[in-house]
Amino acid sequence: MNDTVLTVVGRIATVPKRRQTEAGISVTNFRVASTARRKDRESQEWVDGDSLFLNVSCWRQLADNVVRSVVLGDPVIVHGRVFTRQYEVDGQKRQSYDMEANAVGADLTWGQAEFTRVRRDVPAYEIQDDDQEQQEEGEYDEKRELAQSLS
Repeated sequence: MNDTVLTVVGRIATVPKRRQTEAGISVTNFRVASTARRKDRESQEWVDGDSLFLNVSCWRQLADNVVRSVVLGDPVIVHGRVFTRQYEVDGQKRQSYDMEANAVGADLTWGQAEFTRVRRDVPAYEIQDDDQEQQEEGEYDEKRELAQSLS
């Protein structure tokens, strides 16, 4: 099967909403809007072109991270599998463009971001007697401690 994979640069067009399936899997849904911009040669001004709206679904850890990280209007880059969904409303056939996202990130053209890595497999650090004594004496070296825990 050939999947259509795209990267879309746009803005969050609806408030991201998270839910859980009956199996307990997290899903976050939102719409992303991408509008082409071009400079009109005659007026020398930027004008909007056509817009693309995609319904985006994020699953599992991506779903949890997206709902905590983006809000309505944020500039984003979304990468994933795109497909059309066909449905009927009041007897009229319609279709929507949907994306199952593999990655969602901030578009840093419009701002700065601070990344916080989610760590699930880092063991808790246990203070040993020698380190405990140094900490009590005020000689505790946080950088040395971090380097030891990562090695």
